[in-house]
Amino acid sequence: MSLALSSDPAVSAAGQLRELQERIHTLQGRRNHQGSHPVLPCFSSLFPAGLRGGTAYSLDTPLSVAMALLAGPSAEGHWCGAVGFPDFGAEAAASFGVDLDRLVLVPDPGAEWLTAVGALVDVLPVVLARPAGPVRPAEASRLGSRLRERAGVLLVMGPWPQSEGALEARASSWEGLGQGHGHLRRHRVELALSQRGRTRTAAVDLASPQAGALPQLGGVQGRSGAPR
Repeated sequence: MSLALSSDPAVSAAGQLRELQERIHTLQGRRNHQGSHPVLPCFSSLFPAGLRGGTAYSLDTPLSVAMALLAGPSAEGHWCGAVGFPDFGAEAAASFGVDLDRLVLVPDPGAEWLTAVGALVDVLPVVLARPAGPVRPAEASRLGSRLRERAGVLLVMGPWPQSEGALEARASSWEGLGQGHGHLRRHRVELALSQRGRTRTAAVDLASPQAGALPQLGGVQGRSGAPR
């Protein structure tokens, strides 16, 4: 079962975070110091070397895409965290392959958002976060230093200063519904990753993330947008 902070305002958020850190240290056994973190096969064309350790990625995608990104490291036995998602569906995350026994949820940290993210970055290899408001470059820089020290990855829903890459959903479609009946079978999302002056694109089938990506929509592009 996932670990989560109490919603009781009478309980100190800082105290709960310290308790979570201690529990995770005990359960995790050791910190992760690898250079990259795995992704599911459906993301392999976007992240051929995996998620680069010590960096942050900016996401402009449905939450389902972020959950599927957590599933790669989680499937390898790594701990993951999610901060700032009151609507985070544990059942949906599990359907993508996220191990709920190794998931820490901080649904609504309020004004303690940055503190909560920093606390989890200190002990978890991969953290997904939704900022409570604009993040100053100095704040992002301090978190970046902690990520580099621990080879962790921060996935941020929204813009992020000095991000390693920006993942954007350019189109999204569902299949399976008829005229008012049927079941959703496929969620196809067209994604573009802008990273270091290049853009990679892929169509990902999120209804079956383990099955791999659908045919590639395009190749690697340079700053001009021309295929490389």
